[in-house]
Amino acid sequence: MKFAIFGDIHANLEAFQSVIADSEEQGCSNYVCLGDIVGYAANPSECLEIVRAMNCPVVRGNHDEGAASTSLLEELNPLAQRALLWTREQLNEDQRQWLRELRLVRQVRDFTVVHATLDSPGSWGYVTNRFDAMASFSYQFTQVCFYGHTHVPRVFEKDDTVRGARGELVELQRGVKYFVNVGSVGQPRDGDWRASYAIYDVQTQTICIRRVEYDIQTAQKKILAAGLPPLLAERLSLGK
Repeated sequence: MKFAIFGDIHANLEAFQSVIADSEEQGCSNYVCLGDIVGYAANPSECLEIVRAMNCPVVRGNHDEGAASTSLLEELNPLAQRALLWTREQLNEDQRQWLRELRLVRQVRDFTVVHATLDSPGSWGYVTNRFDAMASFSYQFTQVCFYGHTHVPRVFEKDDTVRGARGELVELQRGVKYFVNVGSVGQPRDGDWRASYAIYDVQTQTICIRRVEYDIQTAQKKILAAGLPPLLAERLSLGK
């Protein structure tokens, strides 16, 4: 059994479709979404409906929450604010209600999923180093937890100590906990423009971070045509 675990789609339909196609080629039969389906790019409704049709476990991200609310979004940067205000106009009330009802943390089979942190999932903190990871490990009761939010693929391991790694393939070891960032489908920020997601192979007990090329030019053109800030299109090709 293989799980394709993805998040931070951010309304990038072209990237999402390429990830789905790649996961099928890799033999994945199960899917899990780590949130932030919407925000930034030009196809929030389409991406949301694809995830809904998958009928897979999903957790809520901060952009999902912002798109489904009527708050002023003062905690977000100006780019994110403008994109979410536009996104609200693209979603109907049924879609917004679906986003509001998503849980913050879920256990799927033998692993946990969350968008941001386990210690305070609704505060939308960032796990970027081993010290951040230590707080979440204290609330992790499965061997593996998958998360997103930073848009940077990263693996933190905890046995007697906590250490970080950026390897593409992780072989799970007995007695070690793993806090795994799968990267971003729609807006990577590690300098690599390709879409990122993870495959968890239950039989081999391995986690593989995969990178997938997609039609980035079409995604950029859609962002500009929608009247969204040009920087949202430009940053896609930079992977920043």
